[in-house]
Amino acid sequence: MSRDSLSLPQARRIALAAQGFADPPHAQVTMRTFHRALARTGVLQVDSVNVLQRAHLMPLYSRLGPYDTGLLARASSGRQRTLVEYWAHVQAYMPVELWPVMEHRREFYRRRQHKWWKDVPHHLAADLIREIRDGGAATARDLTLRIEGAGTPRVKEHWGWNWSQARIALDFLYMTGELAIAGRNGQFEVLYDLPARVIPAVHLDAPHLTSAEAERELVRRAAISHGVATVQDLRDYYRLPLLKDAQAAVEDLVGAGELLPVRIDGWRRQAYLHRDARMPRRIDASTLLSPFDPVVWERARTEALFDFFYRIEIYTPAPKRQYGYYVLPFLLGDRIVARVDLKADRPRRTLIVHGAYAEAGAPQETADRLVAELRRLAGWLGLDHLEVVQKGDFAAALTVAG
Repeated sequence: MSRDSLSLPQARRIALAAQGFADPPHAQVTMRTFHRALARTGVLQVDSVNVLQRAHLMPLYSRLGPYDTGLLARASSGRQRTLVEYWAHVQAYMPVELWPVMEHRREFYRRRQHKWWKDVPHHLAADLIREIRDGGAATARDLTLRIEGAGTPRVKEHWGWNWSQARIALDFLYMTGELAIAGRNGQFEVLYDLPARVIPAVHLDAPHLTSAEAERELVRRAAISHGVATVQDLRDYYRLPLLKDAQAAVEDLVGAGELLPVRIDGWRRQAYLHRDARMPRRIDASTLLSPFDPVVWERARTEALFDFFYRIEIYTPAPKRQYGYYVLPFLLGDRIVARVDLKADRPRRTLIVHGAYAEAGAPQETADRLVAELRRLAGWLGLDHLEVVQKGDFAAALTVAG
């Protein structure tokens, strides 16, 4: 593809194709299909909110439809894992092959130890690593219980730390690579372990890149996942600290012919098209996007691409929320045409629509398509019923369509 300018619909189709929304549907989602979808997103953001479904599980559903979440569990466990948690976008599952690429980020946090550590005892790092080395993977709570007397009590006069201090120290050791995340328990608590017991040796022992090389690789991957993007978009995907470093990486990739400068109708900022990006004639999506989906997580990009103003309101006091607590955009074709505030009421086996709102210009079939998607989502979540609360300008239409 070689062009100097793109219309906004063309840019949307390129962006959605890059994220996997132009891929053909599959009757059965296999591990191969799973990895192909993951190659499009690059990372899966992790968040503890579970009012509907865990954040890292939703983007694959949006692209693949109902799938076995055990695929992700298998890909992110064992000595041959292909995914590992790290601070990639924010807390996220990333391809384990990115472990050596992230060394510059780990070094960045090592240099900030004096800001992170604060009142945590200086000996705590060695104490925690020793406990994990001898006792195996553990949560912060596990480690505190081990020391404070759960099971076989230990003499603790020389330890002198508490659970909150352990959490601070463990998070720092994880950020700097002294520990790695082996998985999570049933309460979604992080299990920390030694990197040698988590990261395959081929990646753990791989040569580290310089900061410039690492930033170039992360921007390159962001460009593949975005298809077309501004420097600000590319910087945000893997949360590079400095805009100037992202700009330098973009210039290198332009010089190498991998990124092509383009203008997008209505955008004031320069955009860059990845040379391998696809521009399908149409996108046939009909799916809900989680608040942590890469398509919508950079809110300024979402507004520029879709003319869709979107903010997650979890941390907004209830009386001040405009749309609701956990609101998902509805993608139909290449446009976001509605949004719904959802909750999985598991004891009642019911998917509750606490509010439904249509965007201006939503096509006539939106209600029917959205109800079909809500029922598909409910089935994937193991819910039998759909309940629409009469709140929002689109709730009545959903009730009629349902």
